[in-house]
Amino acid sequence: MPELPEVETVRTGLAPVMEGEVIAQAHVNRPDLRWPFPERMSERLTGARIERLRRRSKYILADLDRGETLLIHLGMSGRMTVSGDPLGQFVHDHPQAEKHDHVVFDMASGARITFNDPRRFGAMDLMSTVESESHPLLAALGPEPLGNAFNEDYFIAAVKPRRTPIKTALLDQKLVAGLGNIYVCEALFRAGIAPTRRADRIATPRLAALVPIIRDVLAEAIAAGGSSLKDYRQADGELGYFQHNFDVYGREGAPCRTPGCEATIRRVVQSGRSSFYCPQCQR
Repeated sequence: MPELPEVETVRTGLAPVMEGEVIAQAHVNRPDLRWPFPERMSERLTGARIERLRRRSKYILADLDRGETLLIHLGMSGRMTVSGDPLGQFVHDHPQAEKHDHVVFDMASGARITFNDPRRFGAMDLMSTVESESHPLLAALGPEPLGNAFNEDYFIAAVKPRRTPIKTALLDQKLVAGLGNIYVCEALFRAGIAPTRRADRIATPRLAALVPIIRDVLAEAIAAGGSSLKDYRQADGELGYFQHNFDVYGREGAPCRTPGCEATIRRVVQSGRSSFYCPQCQR
């Protein structure tokens, strides 16, 4: 499932052709994805101007001039691609419609944004913009890891009392929004902390050091266009490249990349998810 860097990359790619532009026609080609689409979705979107395109955790939010906000979640296999961009940033002509093109936005500018989702684990919803933070999917989310509210004092106070593995704590969206399996594994490797170590048993300075490390990993992944493992594509259809920089994720049995370390990367299952780590470098 796309994590924060992938969603932010998609948002950044969509912004030039969506922000400030009018949806000339919204085509909704099925009644649902993970759950039913909101009532009269096509009618409520057609003719609306997108005033702002933002991200919260792993959700893209499009604020409309009608006082509503469109919430978009890519799910496991969803992707949003742009064609026919008059600004010249997306040179692709409009492609032939595909079987899993479930929602299509034809913009007044001539651009087209297609939401394709073969596995249909994605989602869209419409809500009042002024009440968007109270939406059931957003209300309980913690601070953004790249925002000012995610700082050392907050992180230590939130994590230190926890008697769960640090990997489990970091994946709790109520603690910090948007972190996923890939980037937590990578951040813990850089911090030298084993994913299985209990959060309450990690020294305070080591916890504090995790904050800038998490920020750095996410920023590097965004700069690389995210990580493409299966279905993920950027808005222009291109792959992300951060997967080539993985130190531990998906590298079970491979040698550790730390100079002088002779260990190999191991995998352990935690809460149904694979954690990758170096048994020598991470304690």
